[in-house]
Amino acid sequence: MTETSQNAPLNLLATCPKGIEGLLADELAALGATPGKTTVAGVYFTASQATAYRVCLWSRLANRVILLLARESMIETPEQLRDAVARIAWTQHLSVGKTLAVDFHGRSDHIRHTRFGAQTVKDGVVDSLQLAGQERPSIDTKLPDLRLYAHLHRANLTLGIDLSGDSLHRRGYRRDVGHAPLKENLAAALLVRAGWPERAKAGEPLIDPLCGAGTLLIEAALMAADQAPNLDRERFGFKGWSGHDEAIWLELRREAQARASIGRKRCKNQLLGFDQSPAALSAAKTNAMRAGIPALITLHGQSLGQLTRPETLTETNGLLITNPPYGERLGELPELVRLYSQLGEKAKALFPGWTLALFTGNPDLGHRLGLRAHKQYALKNGALDAKLLLMDIGVQNATPEKQADTQDAGAPQKASSNVSENAQMFANRLAKNQKRLKKWLKQSGESCYRVYDADMPEFALAVDRYGDRVHVQEYAAPSSVNPAQAQKRLFDALEVLPEALGVDASKVYIKRRERQVGSAQYQKREASGERFEVREGEARLWVNLRDYLDTGLFLDHRPVRRMLGEMARGKRFLNLFCYTATATVQAALGGASDSVSVDMSNTYLEWAKDNFALNKLDPRLHRVTRDDCFRWLETASAEFDLIFMDPPTFSNSKKMRDTLDVQRDHSRLVELAMARLAPGGTLVFSNNQRRFKLDETLSERYAVEEITSRTFDPDFQRRTNMHHVFLLRHRG
Repeated sequence: MTETSQNAPLNLLATCPKGIEGLLADELAALGATPGKTTVAGVYFTASQATAYRVCLWSRLANRVILLLARESMIETPEQLRDAVARIAWTQHLSVGKTLAVDFHGRSDHIRHTRFGAQTVKDGVVDSLQLAGQERPSIDTKLPDLRLYAHLHRANLTLGIDLSGDSLHRRGYRRDVGHAPLKENLAAALLVRAGWPERAKAGEPLIDPLCGAGTLLIEAALMAADQAPNLDRERFGFKGWSGHDEAIWLELRREAQARASIGRKRCKNQLLGFDQSPAALSAAKTNAMRAGIPALITLHGQSLGQLTRPETLTETNGLLITNPPYGERLGELPELVRLYSQLGEKAKALFPGWTLALFTGNPDLGHRLGLRAHKQYALKNGALDAKLLLMDIGVQNATPEKQADTQDAGAPQKASSNVSENAQMFANRLAKNQKRLKKWLKQSGESCYRVYDADMPEFALAVDRYGDRVHVQEYAAPSSVNPAQAQKRLFDALEVLPEALGVDASKVYIKRRERQVGSAQYQKREASGERFEVREGEARLWVNLRDYLDTGLFLDHRPVRRMLGEMARGKRFLNLFCYTATATVQAALGGASDSVSVDMSNTYLEWAKDNFALNKLDPRLHRVTRDDCFRWLETASAEFDLIFMDPPTFSNSKKMRDTLDVQRDHSRLVELAMARLAPGGTLVFSNNQRRFKLDETLSERYAVEEITSRTFDPDFQRRTNMHHVFLLRHRG
């Protein structure tokens, strides 16, 4: 056990984000400490009391500075933990009347909850104080006078006093953090890795083209101005410690204030931030004011597409550093692929000779810049794995006019000039298909249609237009395909697609198409509620391109729905496995006297009701029923003149009694449906099983006509096995 004395060097631990331990050790040495062993997310070191205070004040990288009081092994049980804590002379550290809090991390076979561990440490402190005749302290978990640090890992206990009090990354200037903020000490680490301290001394400029709330800019300004990051911090943990020396602290603080005053005046670096969000720029401005360096930072309200090189920038060297979004969800990729490509284009055109430092949780997106990283650093951004990529921006052979060329942010974005040959072939195919469909689209008036369906083996995608929006489905690559190569091809496609189809990247939606079982097909991928209205003939229908695997409208069945509308006048209509009941809408608008639509999903039945309301259909005549279609058919007694049945290929939903396999079970389904079909009526039976074969016994019992070849519009004639459609009638 180690305890402090007035003159002996203190044993300390500085914690930090994972991946920057080496940088922290260098920083501690620069501040006058003696670094020792480096551990995961921390560095042990020794220092005088004054240096320990200096680390709390000046460290740009540490989270906490812990004064170590004990490091013991073989701590397994609560009793062993309590006794180890009680052996410390706590009267030397905690004065009468002071409040206490314990931060406990770790576990053992006998101590499985952090709250229980913290309670046990607190009990040990109380035992020690009461043995010394001192009253028990009060607990204040929010603003204690003394905060203890206790870490138990593999029976090894590390116990100490948190001299920082609260995490040192909380400088105090950032209250408006915006979305997914970058922690201040991680931002400082990125700047150090990018060589900013030396660049700042050399007078180089720094630009963040996607600055958000300005954390990178502010940390860069604090470095350039020689301002201690925690100069204006109101609370430190050491102030409630009995061993605190106020004179030492005041002297260190006066020195830091003098350095900051001189540093702000001497700082001549141009620090520029750009962002298209007024809210983000407002937060950045406010944060800079709280940090005391508003005059050092210049902010511009410009999107990346509008970015130009300021006329004041005459330096041939500088640092372009940014932390762009990197998309934790597949649906965010279309905009991000374009954003990263555009960032690379702007960097090469506007800042030749500079260095680009890009921090991203998706290095594959980083490759879209068209620049080679000469250094990569693996880091953590919270729980996410991330990388800092450092790239030298080469001098381009381009005219000043071309370098300064910007694009209207509202226009369809052009793909970068360095797209792959395969990507250009994909773009050409999209344009060719769009041109081929032009005449049919003009005649039919359709606004929702398929443009591309895995025409090229390199790009296994289905691309559908919904007005001015595009829905992209990526077919899952087989195991024989290299995942990295598949990812690259997807990014290639998403980069060229907006220009090829004349749409904005923000209106491109991407999903991965895999076989769905059970209720997976009904589950939300997101919860945006972002639906919009489309037209199909006279029908008005709601679609949602973001939240579900399917959009609410099966485009390949458009001719079948059209046929049902033509057949429905005066008919009683039944729609089995109705999904969002778009077929019912067409039948009702075609003159069906009444209808029943059956499905198991509450989600899709509510959607169906909304489609009915959108088309002003009378809910008394057009009803929806939630049930297993097998069960409903077995118990129903009504007859119908026109029945549409489009079961899924396979389902094992818990809402069903048994699994459904359309090849195996279709005969039974058809027989049940035919029992509900009135004399002279028609059953339209459809399914999407590519290799489906109709049970021959059905042709013996009923009049069967396969009409599959007549149920594909020009946008789906490339793959005419996508669905199968049969008309069945009673014989005679």
